[in-house]
Formats: sequence, C-alpha cells, structure tokens
Amino acid sequence: MKPFRMLGRSIRDAFKSVVRNFSLSLASISCITITLIIVAVAVIASFNVQNFTKEIERDMTIVVFLENDSTEEDVEIVKEKLEKTANVESYKFQSKIEVKKQMQAESEVFDRVLEEWEDDESPLKDTFQVKVKEIEKIGKTANAIQAIEKVSVVRYGEGMVEKMVTAFSSIEKVTYGIVIALVLVTIFLIINTIKLTISARKREIGIMRLVGASNFTIKTPFIVEGMILGVFGSIIPIIISTYGYLVFYNHFEGYLFSELIQLIKPEPFMYMTSLIVLVIGILVGMIGSASAVKKYLKV
Repeated sequence: MKPFRMLGRSIRDAFKSVVRNFSLSLASISCITITLIIVAVAVIASFNVQNFTKEIERDMTIVVFLENDSTEEDVEIVKEKLEKTANVESYKFQSKIEVKKQMQAESEVFDRVLEEWEDDESPLKDTFQVKVKEIEKIGKTANAIQAIEKVSVVRYGEGMVEKMVTAFSSIEKVTYGIVIALVLVTIFLIINTIKLTISARKREIGIMRLVGASNFTIKTPFIVEGMILGVFGSIIPIIISTYGYLVFYNHFEGYLFSELIQLIKPEPFMYMTSLIVLVIGILVGMIGSASAVKKYLKV
C-alpha cells in the first residue's frame, strides 16, 4: 500500500506544482504543443506515404503477352513456369478473345475496329497479369518471365515503377527522421524549460533531503509533473491534427492528385495517430523532467 500512497502523493504534489509555477508550466506546455503539432503532421504524412507505397505494390502488375501462335498446351506450360518463378505471388490469364471483348466493352472505337476481325485473324495476344511479392524485385522477375518460351513481350512500366518506389521510400525515411529529430528537440527544450522550474525549487528539494527523503521520492513528483505537462501539451495537437486531417480528407475526397494515391480513411487512423501523439507527449515530458532533475540538480 505504501507505493500507492507515494504515487498518489506524487500526483497530488505534481498538480500543485503545475498550478503554483503556472508561468513556467505554461512555457513547457507551449513548447510541447508547438513541437507535437509538427510531429503529428509528420506522423500523418509518414503513414500516408507508407500507404501509398503499399497501394502501388498491391496494384502493380506485370503484363505478359504470348506469341500469336501459342496453343492451349503452350499456355499451360507457361502457367507451370510462372508458378515456379521466384517472386510471383499470383497470376490471371486472359485469352485473346476475352481481351477483345473487354476492349470492345470499354470503347466504341475499339468495338468498331475489332469487330471487323475474326478471332483467328485478331492481332491481339493471350496475356497473363502477374502480381509480385516484392515490388523491389519486379525488374528481375520481369526478366525471368521474358525468358520463358512462347512469351513475346513483358511490360510493367519499366523505369517509372522503380523511380516511384524509390521516391516514396526516401520520403518515408525522411518523415521518420523528422519525427525522431523533433522528439529529441522537444526533450532538449523541455529539459531546459523544466530546469528553470527546478532551479526555483532548490530550497524545497534541500528541505526534502534534510528530512531524509530518498532520491526516488524527490524525483517522482517531477517525473509525474512532466507526464502531466506532456498530457496537457498533447491536447491541442490532437485536436488540430484530427480535425485538420478530416477537413483535408473531405476536401480532396479521399485521394491526392489522382485516385491512384489514396489517403488513409480518418477512422480509425486518427485514433491511432492521437494515441501516438499522446504517448510521445507523455514520454517527452517524463524524460525531460527526469533528465533535468538528474543532470542539473545531481539528485
């Protein structure tokens, strides 16, 4: 029961300290708030970039065209070899007749042109649409498929795909780096801000030492105080990021620039983002307070 009493007393003292040193507490909260707003934006951007990359990987397809004279037996052989090809996740076969019907259904112009050709005269080819497991290896996979007998042409958006994946990967790493850098900057600022609060309470700490209070007893209220500052500092960033993203999502109707770049739906994404911001705020406050006490007061 003693640890619970100590924790309850620490929480009570921490709240009293926040109120008693309101101006310094407000400075700490403002510092956390400003930084966490930027952190929240970086977190939202990072998750969306990650989602863009996954969507591209999910939709990316290698289109395999077979030779015009391919028979049903040739098609079966190609299927067997595709199943044995590394990095191939799945494939879908379309005969030249199915391709013709699809093109006719999609365009009036194609319908008029293609209806003049009989099935045995059609310039269209039997095709396979191949999905890959790892988008980074799509080039090697396409080359392996191209080497299969009776495969005429392989297309997957050569060059553009690799550049797009590399760009998204770089942006994702940059946003992660920004989040980490901002958290470290926030901790540094909090340490210096809370240092002022602790310096103003040296006499109080000295009295606590004289009456035999342990280092743990002295530090705990400051750590709890940092946690409280972190919670208060997270409120405004959570509100701004949540409603800001909701407005942004609705304004762009759920996608950016084109329907290929889908934004993450606000629910439950913003609940998760809010939790991340809150946890970062709490940890930053606690670490900042603990570091200030340990480094500057030598407790």
